[in-house]
Amino acid sequence: MPADRRQLTAFALLGLVMVLWAGNSIVGRAVRFDVPPLTLAFVRWTGASLLLLPFAVGPLRRDWPAIRAAWKPVLMLGLLGVGAFNALLYSGLRYTTATNALLLQAAIPALVVLFDRLFFRVRSPRLQTIGVVFSTLGVLAIVFEGDVAKAMNLHFGLGDVLVLASVLVWALYTVFLRLRPEIAPVSFVAATFLIGAAAMAPLAFGEWLAGETIRWGPRVWGAFAYVCVLPSILSYFIFNAATRTVGPARA
Repeated sequence: MPADRRQLTAFALLGLVMVLWAGNSIVGRAVRFDVPPLTLAFVRWTGASLLLLPFAVGPLRRDWPAIRAAWKPVLMLGLLGVGAFNALLYSGLRYTTATNALLLQAAIPALVVLFDRLFFRVRSPRLQTIGVVFSTLGVLAIVFEGDVAKAMNLHFGLGDVLVLASVLVWALYTVFLRLRPEIAPVSFVAATFLIGAAAMAPLAFGEWLAGETIRWGPRVWGAFAYVCVLPSILSYFIFNAATRTVGPARA
């Protein structure tokens, strides 16, 4: 496939990813009183890992020497982009509004450009920088419906701090994806999912010890099915591949 066509395809698929991840935030907010946030993150990555493992066992065996040699970046990417990001996001959605969360997540492109420059000395083209500015302004206009009074009355609390932390973590994950080893995509995704599930296990156990429980019902089962498949397996495959095609800042 020609390079231009590959890039157009990557951008189109990234649009799909944004829709699926928007759904993830909506679902996380919808079940905030039914599922403890760290438990939701644990179920998400455990379920995604179990669904993926039958297809990943062979590639993981073949790629194990490369994974072991690059265990530090793999571990870091698993902890950042799989474990920490979702734990912070789900925790934040328990306390903040969808408006505030969307506003804060609009900062991700600018942070990726900043971190790319800071850690890897990558200077973004002027048009790309202008695009980041306008995309952020566009999100702000949609969030506040063009009403300056709404922007002036915005309040931030604990939930907003947690979502902001998740935004910082995701920007770092995106930039550091360039450090991933040259292994099969299914091996990388499976390895990072397992790291995320392992990181969430003791935190979810702590919620259970504190008396927080899951309020089982059709909505919770639907939420689990959604977060395990669409914003996890499908979206991470697409995002990782597209980032390799177009670069972190453009992605």
